[in-house]
Amino acid sequence: MIDEILKEIEIFASLDDASLRDLRDQMTPVDLVEGQILCREGEPGQCMFVVESGELSVMKRGKDATEVEIARLVPGEVAGIMSIFGDDMRSATLKATGPVKLWEIGHNEFQKLISRNPSIAQNALKVLSRYLREETRIVAELRTRDVDNRLKIAVFDSKPYTEDTFRETNNELYALRFFESRLSLDTVVLAEGCSVVCAFVNDTLDEPIIKKLAGMGVRMIAMRCAGYNNVDLKACAANDISIANVPAYSPHAVAEHAVTLMLALNRHIIRAHDRVREGNFSLNGLVGFDMFGKTVGVIGAGKIGQCVIDILCGFGCRVLVMDRSARDYGNANAKAAPFDQICAESDIITLHAPLVPETRHIVNAASIQKMKKGVMIINTSRGALVDAQALVNGLVSGQIGSAGLDVYEEEREYFFEDFSDSVMQDETLARLNTFHNVIVTGHMAFLTREALLSIAEVTFRNIAEFVAGKKTAEMSNGLLPRG
Repeated sequence: MIDEILKEIEIFASLDDASLRDLRDQMTPVDLVEGQILCREGEPGQCMFVVESGELSVMKRGKDATEVEIARLVPGEVAGIMSIFGDDMRSATLKATGPVKLWEIGHNEFQKLISRNPSIAQNALKVLSRYLREETRIVAELRTRDVDNRLKIAVFDSKPYTEDTFRETNNELYALRFFESRLSLDTVVLAEGCSVVCAFVNDTLDEPIIKKLAGMGVRMIAMRCAGYNNVDLKACAANDISIANVPAYSPHAVAEHAVTLMLALNRHIIRAHDRVREGNFSLNGLVGFDMFGKTVGVIGAGKIGQCVIDILCGFGCRVLVMDRSARDYGNANAKAAPFDQICAESDIITLHAPLVPETRHIVNAASIQKMKKGVMIINTSRGALVDAQALVNGLVSGQIGSAGLDVYEEEREYFFEDFSDSVMQDETLARLNTFHNVIVTGHMAFLTREALLSIAEVTFRNIAEFVAGKKTAEMSNGLLPRG
């Protein structure tokens, strides 16, 4: 296997088979057990490592000497390239996260190798020259940061689409520091030197982290989402940290996604598409129903819920709405109704309520039994509105006819990341993915160009209010603790 891995490593990619064999013969296999340290930051090293199997945690020391995981080395990746050219101080600590097999080659062995096979040295120099140019650019950027007197913002759980829209909207007004890592006790040190932390739905913002942020000089938390059930608001107030969210970015984006799930489930779009790709044009098992005239229960009629109501009324649906206050929903086909009536009469129930104690697990074993047999459940709001195991049981019994989920109760372990090469450990989520009448999307209902730009614009507007001296209570979207 190591032969195939070496072919994919940039520094050796252009070598012929004979040179690769010569290289492999100079390498020594090394086996590590979980927790074993391969090398430590700051120590001298004269070996390069190639990972064949398992993973190595790459750890760096922060200003308070706390080690923070900044990356993982996975099979096919390399560490210590510079070490094979002579003594080189290790830039990070490498620790095995489980059983690891790797191969190492030392400085002396590499020198002997290139003396008899110059093509290896020539290829290495080409690659290293590119590394040098990139490192020079990074150093220049870091030096710029040191003298940058703009307000510094640490953006956690960042993705490419976040960075693109934030850079575009920021227009270089603030110094943005993007971190792919989620905010946690292990990564909070990355916010050192920043006045503002920008966080997302799966970042941890409990009391211990709030205290650490306050001690580091962070004075504001800007949530780039509507939900804030992951934030200890009382701890923010106690530590004089202002906090604001984005209460409404693009209600149309989420509403349209919810209705998309309804239509895809109703008309069996995914099954039909998969069949045709396999050359199967049979229509058996693909019978849907007209949306016109069906009863849809809408739980929560805020901005998103109202958009859903408008779309459904456009289809000619009868809409029953459970909301904090009965009101005119803009169409004669939409009327307020209690939850039990919605359960008993709705062909589809779609959730658009905030997660509060009264709504947690509003879809549960008891309420499912009150629902119309074969009901469709849609959730694009908060995962914990639905008891996931009760949902599975309802699907198995046939009480629930189908389900479309953009959110999931334990989603923070999986959503927004790539686990395609791993075995899913969440048995309930894995079970949901086995049903042909269930569609799960990875919390992407908000993901439109318009919504992303709106999120960035409102986030920076909130930060501008903080810069202007406003505290939480004075901010347009400030979040105050309840009670």
